[in-house]
Amino acid sequence: MPTQIHPSALVSPKAQLGDNTYLGPFCIVGDGVVIGSNCQLFSHVVIDGKVEIGCNNQIYPFTSIGLPPQDLKYKGEDTGVRIGNNNILRENMTIHRGSVSGDGWTEIGDNNFLMAYVHIAHDCKVGSHIVMANNATLGGHVIVEDYVVIGGLTPIHQFCRIGGYAMVGGGSSVGLDIPPYVIAAGYRGQLYGLNLVGLKRRGFSKETIELLKKAYKLLFQEHHLLKDAIHKARTELPRSEEIERMLTFIENSKRGVCRKLGEELQ
Repeated sequence: MPTQIHPSALVSPKAQLGDNTYLGPFCIVGDGVVIGSNCQLFSHVVIDGKVEIGCNNQIYPFTSIGLPPQDLKYKGEDTGVRIGNNNILRENMTIHRGSVSGDGWTEIGDNNFLMAYVHIAHDCKVGSHIVMANNATLGGHVIVEDYVVIGGLTPIHQFCRIGGYAMVGGGSSVGLDIPPYVIAAGYRGQLYGLNLVGLKRRGFSKETIELLKKAYKLLFQEHHLLKDAIHKARTELPRSEEIERMLTFIENSKRGVCRKLGEELQ
């Protein structure tokens, strides 16, 4: 089917629109925008700058994509936004273009559900299969790995990383890296054990979950120095992709990893 553009929408002749894409009332699409097939921009969506959007995305009213970053160092450099396929972007979202202090791109993967008022700042790298609830906010240069859930009203400090399969509770304030597979909540991301429900839903075996529990105990509950805990995990636990992923994540942390513990959830 051909692309449908509402008469009130303003679309640059330089924009590229895929087949069967719908632009609703009062949408604005600027120069340099590329939108794939089967996308829906319901109404009042603004997309400007160098923006590449894949296929099968739903973009709800008053969402803004590709406008300049909220960065005083930005001087109009040629930076942009990349968004993958099958994403749902709900009302009043903001996604800012990258900056020259990063690689120039803000990037979002596939199959994400990003709820109303979510903010994704410049140079963020958001993976796939992620849920961000209302008013979750990513500062600049934040990395969110696959299958993460971030609760509503939760700010993530710039340059932080959220490891894959982690869950961050609503109303939290995250200033340090959150390791993969855990639950974090509260001021600066206090840890509450493994994200057991999430791991089971994603098909992790009982054996893998038990192994991750042992790693969590070594790293976060036995009060070792972090380097000693990592060494003990590598020497005392069976080798596994999941354990190595957690240890490598911690070793690569530049901001530091949250180790403060709350009461573990069962």
